[in-house]
Amino acid sequence: MKRLLVTMVLGIALGASGLARAEPYPADNTGKNVRDRDERAVTAGDQSNSKDDLRITQAIRRAVVDDKALSTNAHNVKIITRDGIVTLRGPVQSVSEKSSIEAKASHVNGVARVENQLEIAQQ
Repeated sequence: MKRLLVTMVLGIALGASGLARAEPYPADNTGKNVRDRDERAVTAGDQSNSKDDLRITQAIRRAVVDDKALSTNAHNVKIITRDGIVTLRGPVQSVSEKSSIEAKASHVNGVARVENQLEIAQQ
């Protein structure tokens, strides 16, 4: 009972101080959702299940995650491979992260081309 009371008081205090507030970024993804409905847009559902394409995606993901200099956003970019063509999508923190991920993808054996659709996140 005492622990519950302490937790409630702490939660109220954090809320009142502004520390528990969400970031002031808009949560509306309507524009991106409309864009992704275009039949030409590559989404995660387009990932090929061929052995070679899965190997390519896994190798790129491993290289990205192993790079501790990259941000959390960069570690979570979408990597979609179909017939050796890699599409990179999602937000990254900087131009250097965007370039770094593209370079990692380009150096994986079997990659025919990299479509870099990574976006620099607005802060």
